[in-house]
Amino acid sequence: MALKKYKPYLKSIAIPLAVGGISAFITMKGMPYYDMQKKPFFTPPNAVFPIIWTILYVLMGISAARVWQSNDPKKKRALKTYGLQLAVNFFWSVLFFGLHQYFLASLCLLLLIFLVAAMIREFAEIDLKAAKLQIPYLIWCCFAAVLNFSVWWLNR
Repeated sequence: MALKKYKPYLKSIAIPLAVGGISAFITMKGMPYYDMQKKPFFTPPNAVFPIIWTILYVLMGISAARVWQSNDPKKKRALKTYGLQLAVNFFWSVLFFGLHQYFLASLCLLLLIFLVAAMIREFAEIDLKAAKLQIPYLIWCCFAAVLNFSVWWLNR
């Protein structure tokens, strides 16, 4: 009985974790190249990134499940924005780590920040807690944009 209550959350959490896992798998060969690049002094250790992203993906899944379970007619649009930002998130990794296109990845992050902000706004109209759970993601994306741009600038 308890599993039935949590099943939508488990499914919803699995989706962003799978997207993140697939993008990490596809781009892992690009890590040695990234490690050789000049980085700004505020770059976190590599071990921090999978921890942060796992937390953010879990929060994404919880938020999406909350919105999905609502009866609000706006949920379809909000979940489309959620899916779109998740796709952009995926392609950012491919651009940055896989293709070493740091400037294009910076632009991609600007799009991602816009989409995450839109998602938060749309989620807030449906479930304020779901929206608030995405604030760390927005903050991290802003930090990632500064970091990404700095890596491009230092290695151009």
